[in-house]
Amino acid sequence: MRGNNAMAEAAVRAGCRYYFGYPITPQNDVPEYMAERMPEVGGTFIQGESEIASIYMVLGASAAGGRAMTSSSSPGISLKQEGLSFLAGHELPAVIANVVRGGPGLGNIAGSQSDYFQCTRGGGHGDYRMIVLAPGNVQEMADLTYLSFDLADKYRTPVMIMADGMMGNTMEPVTLPPMIKVEDLPEKDYAVTGRLGKRKSRVRLSLILEPKDLEEHNWKLQRKYSLISANEVRWEGFELEDAEMVIVAFGTAARIAKGAIRRVRKEGLKVGLLRPITLWPFPSAAIAEAAKTAKDFLVFELNAGQMIEDVRLAVEGKASVHFYGRPGGTSPTPRDLAKVITNRYCQHFRPI
Repeated sequence: MRGNNAMAEAAVRAGCRYYFGYPITPQNDVPEYMAERMPEVGGTFIQGESEIASIYMVLGASAAGGRAMTSSSSPGISLKQEGLSFLAGHELPAVIANVVRGGPGLGNIAGSQSDYFQCTRGGGHGDYRMIVLAPGNVQEMADLTYLSFDLADKYRTPVMIMADGMMGNTMEPVTLPPMIKVEDLPEKDYAVTGRLGKRKSRVRLSLILEPKDLEEHNWKLQRKYSLISANEVRWEGFELEDAEMVIVAFGTAARIAKGAIRRVRKEGLKVGLLRPITLWPFPSAAIAEAAKTAKDFLVFELNAGQMIEDVRLAVEGKASVHFYGRPGGTSPTPRDLAKVITNRYCQHFRPI
């Protein structure tokens, strides 16, 4: 199954019944798939007149209690930023998929991770965060999308899936999660359901003009983000047990890194991988733990170097941290990366 289609089908099976989007490659498989599946399950598909319209349709459906989703690619996600801020401020759950393009401006449609800062810093205005999940294969495109709807509802927050053009278009076998019954989902006691006069108003607000009240609202959001940071960190270790050198990479870059590590391990190099699955909350504690034994970290990204800042903060100067990246949609092979790893390893530890 293609990665984009696996993500879309997992969303349907997680109870998504409201999809709003606008076409942009390399994620066009998602709205195409949803245009067919939403009517089949009694849901609603609307191609908005723009990305901005689409994200506010998501906000409206979420405020009404539905499981809602949109997807786009980098320039389209930029246009949705104001709506993402509103979702966070209103404390409304939603799932947003970003199949990343390469570079600033319109970029290209190749595999890229150039939106790391945009995704992990919240993106829009205000002191907010989003849970950001980075699939490492097509199975995780399905599994993490399925999970994202539960996380969004649990914390009443937008959740982003950050993939890239290569991940979205890779075809692999996938075991799809079960179809849930929407009617079995817990009632959302905050949803605006139109029962005027029968209960207290459920108007959702992020426009709070009284400074003291706004400050309290923002501290409430921060307490929620602290709770997410404590409970929702996800990461994978690969050949970490005896690693002297640790590669930190996510998504497509992590797949390339695994291939490179298998190559250098055959030459006796003690190299491992730490793969963040949640880009926020970031697995800082796991990296700090690895830095107790591994003294050299190589951050490998398909951008000009963004996650390296989070890795350096996590390492806290207890190990050296270096960067290798390929911005612009260029993806090195495992052989290419193995050469980089070998050169660096020999400089720091021992010649082969």
